[in-house]
Amino acid sequence: MISERRQGQRVSLDCYPYAASSTILMLDHVETSARTLVTWSRGMPEQAGRDMADIVAEMGCSLAEAVARLQPAGAVYFRMDEGDVQRILAFDPTMIGSDGLPHDAFPHPRLWGTFPRVLGHYARDLGLFSLEAAVHKMTGLSAAEFGFADRGVLRTAAFADLALFDAARIEDRATFQEPTRPAAGIAAVIVNGSVVWKDGAATGQRPGMVLRRNAHGT
Repeated sequence: MISERRQGQRVSLDCYPYAASSTILMLDHVETSARTLVTWSRGMPEQAGRDMADIVAEMGCSLAEAVARLQPAGAVYFRMDEGDVQRILAFDPTMIGSDGLPHDAFPHPRLWGTFPRVLGHYARDLGLFSLEAAVHKMTGLSAAEFGFADRGVLRTAAFADLALFDAARIEDRATFQEPTRPAAGIAAVIVNGSVVWKDGAATGQRPGMVLRRNAHGT
């Protein structure tokens, strides 16, 4: 999501911290990407998680035919520059979200790794911004932009949405080869006052709700 208002008004960007994107499998995207991974396929479900180049070589057919035989399908495309990603992330008005696709058989690691990757890799290790700025980009900034009242802030009477983590240990462990590996350094996650993640596992609590934009939000 990109929102821009010129002549002194707000400019905001929404970004995830990876140089690879993910969407449905499209021939033109495959042709213009350095590498493509298949995330799911109804035509050939056994190919989920495999490199497109390997699939084409194994099939012994053209790229166009392989893409057609996999359809409908999804893919991860390696087509962005890491330097550009870092510049966008560091831009003060940039919000950070995962844009994850939980129903993919072999999802983009952003689904499991986005927020710990920002806190550990980009804030702590690279010093792209402070820990406080990183947290704000993923919470209060987004809530304010989308008009979610009493979300993304830590104060009396606000909704109790909290993530308890060790700033020195937090690390994303989800990779393109193992995209659903849980992050390290997260002690607990609380949603609407209920603990939903503790000691490395889900608790079974499901207190989430659909959030509606505040009529007076910006």
